[in-house]
Amino acid sequence: MEIDVKNLTIEKAGDMMQKGKLTSVDLVSAYLENIKNKNKEINAFLEVFDDCLEQAKRADEIIKSGKGTKLTGIPIAIKDNILMEGRKVSAGSKILENYVASYDAFVIKKLKEEGVVFMGRTNMDEFAMGSSTQTSAFGVTRNPHDLSRVPGGSSGGSAAAVAGDMALVSLGTETCGSVREPAAFCGLVGLKPTYGAVSRNGIIAMGSSLDQVAPFGKTVRDAEIVFETIAGKDEMDSTSVDLVSKNFSSKRKTIGIPWHLFEEGVDKEVMENFKESVEKFRKAGFEIVDIKLPYCKYSLATYYIIMPAEVSTNLSRFDGVRYGLQKEGKDVFDSYKKSRSAGFGEEARRRIILGTYVLSHGYYDAYYNKAWKVRHAIENELKEVFKKVDFILTPTAPIPAFKLGEKLDDPVSMYLCDIFSAPANIGGVPSIALPSGVNSLNLPLSIQFMARPFHEGDLFEIGKKFEEIR
Repeated sequence: MEIDVKNLTIEKAGDMMQKGKLTSVDLVSAYLENIKNKNKEINAFLEVFDDCLEQAKRADEIIKSGKGTKLTGIPIAIKDNILMEGRKVSAGSKILENYVASYDAFVIKKLKEEGVVFMGRTNMDEFAMGSSTQTSAFGVTRNPHDLSRVPGGSSGGSAAAVAGDMALVSLGTETCGSVREPAAFCGLVGLKPTYGAVSRNGIIAMGSSLDQVAPFGKTVRDAEIVFETIAGKDEMDSTSVDLVSKNFSSKRKTIGIPWHLFEEGVDKEVMENFKESVEKFRKAGFEIVDIKLPYCKYSLATYYIIMPAEVSTNLSRFDGVRYGLQKEGKDVFDSYKKSRSAGFGEEARRRIILGTYVLSHGYYDAYYNKAWKVRHAIENELKEVFKKVDFILTPTAPIPAFKLGEKLDDPVSMYLCDIFSAPANIGGVPSIALPSGVNSLNLPLSIQFMARPFHEGDLFEIGKKFEEIR
């Protein structure tokens, strides 16, 4: 049967399946056909699971029995750093190319309980290090809106899968903009939850004090449904909390804009679109106020000290001994060296070296400790500003999707794509990226909101409002 997957939502698909107008097998078959036609050039999926239709048949049986939920039978794509028992998980790296997960991540368990259909694992920047999905050991991913451009990163495969109509929704992870930036480049909704709102158990770690699992959807409601399913306390992750945010209030109407953070370096059309979006909120009755965030301008610099330090620690386990790629050397040290040299790509090696440096004797206090002091200052700054405003609004990214290969020789320029993402990650607050239009080349543009910790509900409400007025 012909299915309009482009305009499908979780609730529309679920309603059709409940009423018998559509089966999960029909739905999954339509997405598999799109994957067959598109994935070869987009490279969103590293692997399409061979049991998708069997999963869909089981979901149809659950729906027929009357025990289905909103997500039963819904096709979802999973980033390649989220563990699924018995499935390969490589984190986009040669060093884990044939590694098979021995257990399910917490978020996978939660989704399995809902009866979703897992379509496959999606491409990503190696160990989530990148803003373009060009550092993957398994080839670049292309933006479905323009195949000559990047989809953003590090969760570019998950974004491209949804934007390319190869899955209805997907999961990525965020350490600094790794969901919101691809959402912006691919015209999707991307949520960065509050740190601790979603368990990190079963996620291949990059920066342990920053990582969060995060959903992509075409609508705010789709992202909300996935978030409410995967959020919650997990006894295997001490940083997780038993709080699925229902915190929202229709009375929250004050939007703070830190204009001083984007006085320069922002694409002209991005800025024009942002100002148009601000006016739409003003006309809708929201109060728009100027705010100052003097410490937040240091967020990205702070991130690029704390994150590499945590990377160097987390990636030390990939040594060619315990699991992953193994290269024989003349002694243990030589085996380490050969395994890690062959297994890690250039960006991973760059960040491991940088992280080892900032943690080394004589530099720990000068860099790492100082970065943590700035991080606390940013956290306090956001805490104080949220006493005065309900939301902070900025562009999601300073530029639209750029050309493949354009920034590979200039890592700093690539890092600057996350300049507006970093405050939410460093401050541990939730943030949502919302499609806000297109530029003259028909490339997606995006705005983002930040809110108080664990007030994802507020972000969903204002996101739905923007869907009405944009």
